[in-house]
Amino acid sequence: MLPGTEGLTRDGFAVLRGALDASACDELIRGYDDDARYRSTVVMQRHNFGRGEYRYFAYPLPPLVRELRENFYAALAPIANEWNASLGLAESYPPTLDAFVAECAKAGQKRPTPLILRYEAGDFNALHQDVYGERAFPLQVTIYLSGRRSYEGGETVLAFQRPRAQSVARVLTFERGDALVFPNRMRPVEGTRGFYRENVRHGVSAVTAGERYALGLVMADAK
Repeated sequence: MLPGTEGLTRDGFAVLRGALDASACDELIRGYDDDARYRSTVVMQRHNFGRGEYRYFAYPLPPLVRELRENFYAALAPIANEWNASLGLAESYPPTLDAFVAECAKAGQKRPTPLILRYEAGDFNALHQDVYGERAFPLQVTIYLSGRRSYEGGETVLAFQRPRAQSVARVLTFERGDALVFPNRMRPVEGTRGFYRENVRHGVSAVTAGERYALGLVMADAK
């Protein structure tokens, strides 16, 4: 198990402090304006997603992004399999990212999903879930590339929707290089009658000053 993820099933998220060093964060930020790295750019307000911008990497992924995605997938696949088993779901995940991406390709999902998100003053990301196709993976990772001195506001928000109950929100802040592992759609929660599904949405509160960059690692490719 990846150190720091022990409470993932209990809390619904895990925080890995210092997962990426400052030089690697700077490298990814510097590359944001290199159009050759990316397959598409999304201006969020055009789609009512919020306000801000993000760019999806093209294949082949930069070596650093590829390595991070592969390593996180390998560490999280056993947890994802445990989650599905606890919910009685038949879907399972192979031990390597290459094998999983091959399964995505068979389902018509061939576009890479790792991305860089950029927020400036006034930008935010509405609560949402990330599902890119029929073949999905229940966990994803955000790595925070900007330190708290670079911006104000911009907290990460996780909303947990319990059945027949009001939602519970967690508001989280991070330093540069920290990583957050969280569900992209739902998670298992143990109740008095066994496990049940709890829907999870995530977003970013408004940035009030400065500039905030983050790397998003989604494991499944998109159609």
